[in-house]
Amino acid sequence: MAERAGITGAGGPAVSARRSDARFKWLLVTPAALLILALSIYPLIFSIWVLFVNYDFQIPGHAFVGLRNFRQVVADPVARYALWVTVCLTATCVAVEFLLGLALAMAMVGTFRGRGLLISILIVPLFISPVIVGQAWALMLHRPFGPTNYLLGLLLGQEVTINWLTQWPFNFVALILADVWQWTPFMFVILLAGLTSIPAHVFEAAELDGVGRWQVFWYITVPYIAPMMLLAVTFRLLDAIRLFDTIFIMTGGGPGTQTYSASYYLYTIGFTQFHLSRATAGAWIFMVLTLLVVFLLVRRLLRPEAD
Repeated sequence: MAERAGITGAGGPAVSARRSDARFKWLLVTPAALLILALSIYPLIFSIWVLFVNYDFQIPGHAFVGLRNFRQVVADPVARYALWVTVCLTATCVAVEFLLGLALAMAMVGTFRGRGLLISILIVPLFISPVIVGQAWALMLHRPFGPTNYLLGLLLGQEVTINWLTQWPFNFVALILADVWQWTPFMFVILLAGLTSIPAHVFEAAELDGVGRWQVFWYITVPYIAPMMLLAVTFRLLDAIRLFDTIFIMTGGGPGTQTYSASYYLYTIGFTQFHLSRATAGAWIFMVLTLLVVFLLVRRLLRPEAD
């Protein structure tokens, strides 16, 4: 009994100290957690209430309208068109950025003189605001003052008069160019990290076995960096799907509604036409669709060994 009491007495202060330390940690975390919850829950509850009322800055009162806001968004051809534009722009931008980023990463994986300086120059666009990028590309593509048409004219040997910001499909090409220029370095950095993590002895063994370059790439490189590829595509996809800044600066959604993305449509409905309830309903629909895509990508990302 004395021995058991001695053990209990010896362990008592240590257990008490651990409990006190745990309480102190929770005491430090609780204020920040409560603040984050308050800042998240209140807008969420407010948006749910706005969904079912007529919250319009131009109309007094907030009459209950049920699911009318959802029906108006679903029935709006501009909303459906904006969703289609978002899907096309996102898929095109991410695909081009992935391929260019992978090509750059493959070119930079080796060691050569000036490699560090060149990588530093390549990632500069990541540090520039999308608004500035959009404005810079708008100036370069502007007709007749931008240099793009002039340089193309010199290259083709005839005058080029393309309206890059207002003429279909060149306005979409302009948006893709601006997005690809800024975000290809993001893909490049992640894929380069994946390539540099492949053990050198794997390539040495393949070389000794006489394996060709294409086989090395397809059967060794790709399987090794497949998780990094999926990670890069997932992160970039989640960001590209919210495309707004460059559209706002370069085309303003025009001509008409031709370059409306989902984000630009919601901005126009909510803060230009002041139909806040419709904009909120559209945002919830867009969020649910986005969550489905995120769920599939994250599920695949967390189970790379399935293949």
